[in-house]
Amino acid sequence: MPIIAFVNQKGGCSKSTSSVHFAWWLANKQNKTVLMVDADAQRSSSIWLDSMEPKIPVQVVQSADDLLEQIPGLSTQCDYLVVDGPAGLSESTRAILFRTDLAVVPTQPTGVDLRSASDAIRLIRQAQSVRSGPPMAAVFLSRAVKGTKLKDEAIALLSKTGVPILKTVIHQKQVIADSFGQAAVVWDLAGQAAADSAKEFDGLFTEILGMVP
Repeated sequence: MPIIAFVNQKGGCSKSTSSVHFAWWLANKQNKTVLMVDADAQRSSSIWLDSMEPKIPVQVVQSADDLLEQIPGLSTQCDYLVVDGPAGLSESTRAILFRTDLAVVPTQPTGVDLRSASDAIRLIRQAQSVRSGPPMAAVFLSRAVKGTKLKDEAIALLSKTGVPILKTVIHQKQVIADSFGQAAVVWDLAGQAAADSAKEFDGLFTEILGMVP
């Protein structure tokens, strides 16, 4: 079954937030069986999922050897395996890229974040070379601010990486930041801001799902 990983070396790029929302979306809006692998030392995604109802199964796997060995077997237990990658471009990240079908890189539209995304893309290209093809890769803008020149400049810079840029942009909203503390995702929350964010995530995840068989 498809293995989709969210990877980036920089914290605060919405990697765990995107992973949890994607897993929930697959399970509750696409009626798929989902298993999450939490490879991040902070364990944000596993803590988040454990606090939610209904439960989405999550497995904490952090060492490079364990990831290499366990990901293939875990992927046979579900329709989709979602991996929340660790912070830093570590051996664990390499192990994930040697096993995943699609690597998704969330990045904020700042200079530091774009440099970090470029480093992640470089690592993906190395894995593609070793594996003679996979993983597929995509990048998307997260925590962007509407109407800013910075967002447009970031899209222009990312277009030069040669990696597909997903059309949907996730804009910064307090409701997304609050969802962890409320043991929820944006689809569970009330208000226009939550509805707007839910629509953006719907679009983003539809794009991601369209990239895998």
